[in-house]
Amino acid sequence: VQLVESGGGSVLAGGSLRLSCVASGDVFDISDMAWHRQGPGRQREWVASINRGGSANYFDSAAGRFRITRDNTWNQVQLQMIGLEPEDTAVYFCSMFDTVRGKYYWGQGIQVTVSA
Repeated sequence: VQLVESGGGSVLAGGSLRLSCVASGDVFDISDMAWHRQGPGRQREWVASINRGGSANYFDSAAGRFRITRDNTWNQVQLQMIGLEPEDTAVYFCSMFDTVRGKYYWGQGIQVTVSA
């Protein structure tokens, strides 16, 4: 199973980006999908997650600015980000949990840079 992120880039503060992540390979049954990020000199942190039914949760700073969605047919997860701030600069990673294999899969990460 391979996860590939897309949609990153550089924007000015206040700008928007939409990240996407798609799973390929022998995908069986994905339950939770999530986004995480790791900023310069910081540990990786959870950003948002969404379950199979579409119920989503966000970390405090993301609430109201980020929106996570998923497409179960294509094993895709997206993260719409608005009102970006320089503090959002990080490498963003997607993850998916395969309930049959009982393990998480991770993408390699994609850079998001927000300039003041």
